[in-house]
Amino acid sequence: MDDGIVHAEEIVRDQAELRSRYPEPSGLVQNKILHRIDRHARAFIGLSPFLVIATAGVDGSADASPRGDAPGFVTVADETTLLIPDRRGNNLCDSLSNVVENPKVGLVFFVPGINETLRVNGGAAITTDPAVLQPMAVDGKVPTAALRVTVDQLYFHCGKALIRSRLWDPAVQIERGSFPTLGKILADQIKGLDTAETDTRLENSYRNHLY
Repeated sequence: MDDGIVHAEEIVRDQAELRSRYPEPSGLVQNKILHRIDRHARAFIGLSPFLVIATAGVDGSADASPRGDAPGFVTVADETTLLIPDRRGNNLCDSLSNVVENPKVGLVFFVPGINETLRVNGGAAITTDPAVLQPMAVDGKVPTAALRVTVDQLYFHCGKALIRSRLWDPAVQIERGSFPTLGKILADQIKGLDTAETDTRLENSYRNHLY
């Protein structure tokens, strides 16, 4: 009920106040955190065609970026090292620029049809070594760079978020025509762009310049 009184928003400002509002994580949750890539994590990564990488600059500005390719596109080099190719994109280099300044990264791996995800936290470096990049070539096109991620923490995350969202359920997919094309969105946002021309350019990029 609106009583006409302006109420100050309650904001959590320290760790003690935060923890006071949540129960302590169970022993199972605390014990599931690993510091190496075990056989289950290796298998999951091998099945994963998609991940999200979170980075931050030295000023604290954060970025989350999708990465996707055929299952197994991320290489498990050893039990603490992952190699992620940097495929063609928009050339803003947000993630890579942040890694240059601050090597800490967080990854979330997804596998279609599986509600659980795999989370990896660690440090990253950008490699341009041809010996590393050449095995990652697709259609003869070698990535410009790759991220070498050293695992600090690794654990499987329960499926509640994906179950609640019904992410893999075809029944909740929207009709594509019910949402504007990217060309239309960009034309609305950037003066002087033509919707049809922009959509054609994007479609050409999708068809011919994935790698």
